[in-house]
Amino acid sequence: MRNICYLDCFSGISGNMLLGALLDAGLPEELLRAELAKLDLDGWRLECKQTVQAGLRATLAQVHLSKSTKCRHLAEIEALIEDSALAAAVKERALAVFQRLAEAEARVHGSSVDEVHFHEVGAADAIIDIVGAVVGLHHLGISETVCSPLPLASGWVRCAHGELPLPAPAVCELLKNVPVRGELLAQELVTPTGAALAVGLSSSFGPLPPMILSRSGCGAGTRRRRDGRPNLLRLLIGQRQEVEEAQLVEVIETCLDDWNPEFWPHVSAKMMAAGALDLSLSPVQMKKGRPGFLLRLIADPAHAARLKELLLTETSAIGLRFHSERRMTLPRTAVELATPWGAVRAKQVELPDGCCRLKPEYEDCARLAREHGIPLQQVHAAAQAAAALSNPS
Repeated sequence: MRNICYLDCFSGISGNMLLGALLDAGLPEELLRAELAKLDLDGWRLECKQTVQAGLRATLAQVHLSKSTKCRHLAEIEALIEDSALAAAVKERALAVFQRLAEAEARVHGSSVDEVHFHEVGAADAIIDIVGAVVGLHHLGISETVCSPLPLASGWVRCAHGELPLPAPAVCELLKNVPVRGELLAQELVTPTGAALAVGLSSSFGPLPPMILSRSGCGAGTRRRRDGRPNLLRLLIGQRQEVEEAQLVEVIETCLDDWNPEFWPHVSAKMMAAGALDLSLSPVQMKKGRPGFLLRLIADPAHAARLKELLLTETSAIGLRFHSERRMTLPRTAVELATPWGAVRAKQVELPDGCCRLKPEYEDCARLAREHGIPLQQVHAAAQAAAALSNPS
């Protein structure tokens, strides 16, 4: 079991929203302040308080500056973090977030990473938000972070360069290859700092992954949404069990009405050898009253491209449909069962209640039946009896 958190960004994400959500989910405020004090950074004050938006309670974490905003280069921020007494893992992740920010700003403004002046994100409040968020995940023992698709609004935002269109150009750079959705609101929902944290800390983007939910927290944004909806970031924390098999799979299918089904044993064996996790062939009634077949296979993303090529080569298909799906599988191990005629391999499956289930492999039972000239059901019954003895539960 490992700790995983889900960033439910139904109203976007900013640095202080994530920090507030972590505090709301159980990060001790005293510990956070003690860790942030390890930075040689003055001119700031952290205020943490409870607030209510649209009837929902949340934590608002807000950094107040006592000095004017200072522009910093990436090298200055790196030195500030490297020279601190923060844990090595915290330093590494925080620096990675700032590196992403610098690369995005450099692309947007047509300069190099070393030449980038951090304006808003180089001020003390952004440094506190980023380092504080990393400290929070580290303290809560989060080993994996998954983020929801991010909502992007339209309109304009004022920054050090003047007024820029929303989503901010740096946000667009940071969110390349990340799922996003449009929001009918002329107000900033995803800030550059928030985008950098989402991309820098998350291992993937998508729906809520399977987990045993243990705690949750809400972080409030400093501005209220103009449409009256809550401007909150929700953090869901839980545990999920590690399994060897891929939990994000690709389902590939095609319909065939001009194909010889005698080829199916050859095609199915070739697909399994090429990495298919499962496959099936079902009769269907197709257009113009023709009988046909629906061929469907499941593959992990690493083998999907090769399997698509094989389907188009080994069948009469001229097109394929495919989509990604999540699945949940039970942990299993390979064991051997002793029978009077030899060993039979079996799958030992661990059930959610802790009990185990043993299933003899058909191929081994059939082989022993052929070799000894006995009924297949007799070998299978002996294997089942051996399974019951080895697994009384």
